[in-house]
Amino acid sequence: MAGLHGVKRRRRQAALVSIIAAFGLMLVGRVRQVDAAERQRYLALGDSYTIGQSVAERERWPVQLVARLRQRGVEMADPEIVAQTGWTTADLLAGIDAARPYGPFTLVSLLIGVNNQFQGRDLEEYRRELRVLLQRAIGFAGDDASRVLVLSIPDWSVTPFAAGNDRVRIAADLERFNRVCREESTQAGVRYVDITATSQRAAAERGLLARDGLHPSGKMYAAWVELALAAVGDATRPGSQTPARTP
Repeated sequence: MAGLHGVKRRRRQAALVSIIAAFGLMLVGRVRQVDAAERQRYLALGDSYTIGQSVAERERWPVQLVARLRQRGVEMADPEIVAQTGWTTADLLAGIDAARPYGPFTLVSLLIGVNNQFQGRDLEEYRRELRVLLQRAIGFAGDDASRVLVLSIPDWSVTPFAAGNDRVRIAADLERFNRVCREESTQAGVRYVDITATSQRAAAERGLLARDGLHPSGKMYAAWVELALAAVGDATRPGSQTPARTP
């Protein structure tokens, strides 16, 4: 009988240990969920420059931006990216409708327009659609324009891909598109980052381009991130919180 009681006691102890272990796992899972919920969120909207065509995922500029913010002590989740190679402003609007990102986000970036220029789309069409994109970006940022970052369009006229084309015309077209981008960004009150001059360094520094001879390399994207960090300012300072979500 004593042996039977010993077996029962050990079984009860084993059961108790299992319950405690399960409770511990649930608690850890809960803590992890809370940690994830408290991280600041970033939405990146754009085209091939934002999705990082021809570079590794870790070299995409939104991914590099998050890495740098984390180095500064910002609890930032991985970026949510709505972007595809070849997208115009109209394509991005449709892409946002399809992706249905759920805000608000601590930070929203927008880089769009090169394919409007490349496809010969109307400049005023770009202006109209950019206005809509800016308002949607501000909405995703909890109606706080200071949390929206707009990057200018890079100058692809200096790349090997532009060989055989009228580089002067391309550069002039992009200048007009960027003028509109700056005007509308200023009007909307968002943070504007001019990366065009940095992109033009690729004329002499081929290491700033990916192997396709058109898109930026990780090194170029890193230079953009430095400019973006300066513009972000206190929008994602340590301790800053993502605006409260609404139903």
